[in-house]
Amino acid sequence: MTMANTTYIGIFETEELFEKAVRELHTSNIHIEDIFAPVPVHHAVRSVAGRSRLPTLAYFLGIMAVISVLSFLYYAAVISWPLNIGGKPSNAFPSFIIVTLVLTIFTVTILSLAAFSISAKLYPGKKVTISDDRATDDKFIIVLTSDNVPDAENILKQNGANEVITKI
Repeated sequence: MTMANTTYIGIFETEELFEKAVRELHTSNIHIEDIFAPVPVHHAVRSVAGRSRLPTLAYFLGIMAVISVLSFLYYAAVISWPLNIGGKPSNAFPSFIIVTLVLTIFTVTILSLAAFSISAKLYPGKKVTISDDRATDDKFIIVLTSDNVPDAENILKQNGANEVITKI
């Protein structure tokens, strides 16, 4: 008997059973609400969340940062406040390279962190919900909701869960 808004937490002892269960649930088109593991399990994360678009975003942020920094440096050194120091040209491009590199790295780091925090819904003061305290110790956990999966408890047990906890 499943009720609306019921959460099922399947607890697995080994990484192999956990990965097998995630693969089977994914091939059965059953939506996994969340997974928790004490070690990185990249295949499981990819099958649940898909590929991240953060590297592509960081690439374009880097291009925009390089263009912005070089434009600002050119404007400041050549257009707005040109200085004639010993007959050297105002547009001394090699002197811009180090500043451009450092500011590009800084900009990409800060904006990528902000994009990740927004996509993961991380913000100061957020109430943390812990499915099971053993998730960070030695257990592998899959969280399903009854809204998405009919008969979720049996599905988790059939896929190798040692224990299934029901939270309403």
